[in-house]
Amino acid sequence: MPGARPATKTWRSIPLFTAGLCALAVCAALSLALGARSVPLSTVLDALSGSAHGRDAIVVTGLRLPRTVVALAVGAALGVAGAVTQGITRNPLASPTTLGINAGASFAVVTAIFALHLTRPVEYLWFAFAGAAGAALFAQALARRAGDLDPVRLALGGTVLQLVLVSWTSTVMLASKRSLDEARFWLAGSLAERPLAVLYPVLPTLVLGLVVALAITPALNALALGDDSALALGVPVSRIRAAGGLAVILLAGSAVAVAGPLAFIGLAAPHLVRQLFRSSDHRIVVPGCLIAGPLLLLTADILGRVVIRPSELQVGILTAFLGAPLLAVLARKVAR
Repeated sequence: MPGARPATKTWRSIPLFTAGLCALAVCAALSLALGARSVPLSTVLDALSGSAHGRDAIVVTGLRLPRTVVALAVGAALGVAGAVTQGITRNPLASPTTLGINAGASFAVVTAIFALHLTRPVEYLWFAFAGAAGAALFAQALARRAGDLDPVRLALGGTVLQLVLVSWTSTVMLASKRSLDEARFWLAGSLAERPLAVLYPVLPTLVLGLVVALAITPALNALALGDDSALALGVPVSRIRAAGGLAVILLAGSAVAVAGPLAFIGLAAPHLVRQLFRSSDHRIVVPGCLIAGPLLLLTADILGRVVIRPSELQVGILTAFLGAPLLAVLARKVAR
């Protein structure tokens, strides 16, 4: 039967989804236990249940639990945003960075710090989101030709926009030592000192982005066949690309606003899912990125805490360091 094979493939993916959830649970537990001061897992469980009230319990519930929750939300948003970006552009090397989202958010935050003297993440949160959304919308406007969204022009426009915004951001930072000092920590990308209060304002946009992304996954499979084939199948290509762009803006904009411009999570997560599941079906890839994105981000965050203990490396540095070789390998694979 024509529909039997996809259904069978979906059922076969359930064990891998289960294994991924188990791996994510282990990473979350390690995120609560490891840091400048290691905490036994038994103490972690006692702290979460409310039966422990010592110093370790305060570290777990007051510092590491919010950090872990933020990592789960940001990783899921970046992973799904990357999968949707690659789907709407039909470009395996695309990521939210392709739309200029990271650069737009960075420019908006640095400008807000310079002009308004903001000092706390919760103060410049919405500037980051607005900058990310504005950059993505501008890149899409550049990519429109005769009313349609050209995937190649979208990638080129986003890349050019990012280069321009990065230059402007550097100029603003050099013009003010205060801007440099305040923005440096955020620009590197970090999960440290991110209370849940920073996540709450963007939860509605993040959830809406996930809903839109999951809703268009069947249509992304049709887009992979080419615009003409998708139109022949009755898929409204322009509307699906517009919805996909909206989902990317909401997801990546929310993530960047909370944790700064984290690189490569959006690029790596979809490829990891495709390799593990041996499938390019977006009905598998997009939900899989809900697991792979947080898994990659939590792993990088844990490594950043333990490699130079008692100090730590910001997670944005780790993702960039680990992601650069991945980008080279993917580029070579695509070239072949």
